[in-house]
Amino acid sequence: MIDRLAGTGAVVVEGPKTCGKTATARNVAASEVLLDVDQNARRMVGVDPSSVLEGETPRLIDEWQTEPAIWNHIRRAVDDRASPGQFILTGSAVPADDITRHTGAGRLTRLRMRPMSLLEAGYSSGEISLRRLFSGDLQRSARSRLDVGKLAEIVCAGGWPGHVGRPLTRRLRMNRDYLNEIRRVDVSRVSGANRDPVKVGRLLRSLARNVATPAAISTLVKDVRGSGTTMKTDTAAEYLEALERLMIVEDLPAWQPHLRSRTTLRTTPVRHFADPSLAVAALRATPMRLMQDLEFLGLLFESMVVRDLRVYAQTLEAEVFHYREKGGLEADIIVEADDGRWAAFEVKLGDRWVEEGAATLRRVADRMKRGGRGEPAALAVILPNGYGHVRPGEVGIIPVGALGP
Repeated sequence: MIDRLAGTGAVVVEGPKTCGKTATARNVAASEVLLDVDQNARRMVGVDPSSVLEGETPRLIDEWQTEPAIWNHIRRAVDDRASPGQFILTGSAVPADDITRHTGAGRLTRLRMRPMSLLEAGYSSGEISLRRLFSGDLQRSARSRLDVGKLAEIVCAGGWPGHVGRPLTRRLRMNRDYLNEIRRVDVSRVSGANRDPVKVGRLLRSLARNVATPAAISTLVKDVRGSGTTMKTDTAAEYLEALERLMIVEDLPAWQPHLRSRTTLRTTPVRHFADPSLAVAALRATPMRLMQDLEFLGLLFESMVVRDLRVYAQTLEAEVFHYREKGGLEADIIVEADDGRWAAFEVKLGDRWVEEGAATLRRVADRMKRGGRGEPAALAVILPNGYGHVRPGEVGIIPVGALGP
């Protein structure tokens, strides 16, 4: 954040509620105004917005989207002051497009925050670095002892900073309360129209059942209808848009590698929550229940790895995708750097599936080579535990408890 403030007038920090945006911004800000709790400040936005912006810089404008009219005043203030590092804006919802139709290009930069990765939460040693994977370095890690039972607990608890240190039962309850507030209040608030909280809840449960899969909206609607609730496809699309604006769901887009071959690719995004604990909360699951359904735990594990790689890739200015061909070849995760280098990963819940994942990755690498996309920077199977080793030109093994930026 400091680097971004040094090069632009304002930084917009976005992410789901309680992921730590305000606390992070306060580490840098010299003054603040909290628009979600300071009613007088919210009134002043409509009366004398310049007074809200006055204060030592960088000035934190927390939950700015509650008074979206302030956007243009900040934009003008940045122009007038002609100096970097003026404002930090935090928000847990993306306003409608017309709110920010006056561009912030050259004045503001955006920074996405997510729940804590395993490294941030203290469950990963970070011995195997994504950055070094892209450099082609030989890497090894000591044995990670993150057993499947502990993994189930971590997935259920989630990476929410405010929940750290609380008993697991309390964290599960807090996650369920979090989703209840989303379906009862927040979806209607960002939509600007009343939304049926029962239907929102049913859609959240459908998303949870289809986590880490490329489920189409029609599939979700069919699933919702199967629970005895009527829902139109257009309604589901509107609810999904609201959940995306709240940054509760963050689907994984398809990779488009621009191959010379005539390979037909699937472009449907893969469904993910901002944190897999929200899928657990939607289904009111527990670690014990997950241990009784290892297939579903495997999907949640994949979703957790996607979350972590998104966090780590952000430090490289890289993006995260999935790869699926209509012929059946697929890779769980592709990380592509801005210079075109790429790495592919398969996520497996145990050693018995390692060779299967490795064979898939070799096929993907061969397809890319024949299609003119070039050699991968790295190929690796990500597991919950074990020893890690990555060698150039080979398919590596990475325990998630050793993965880092």
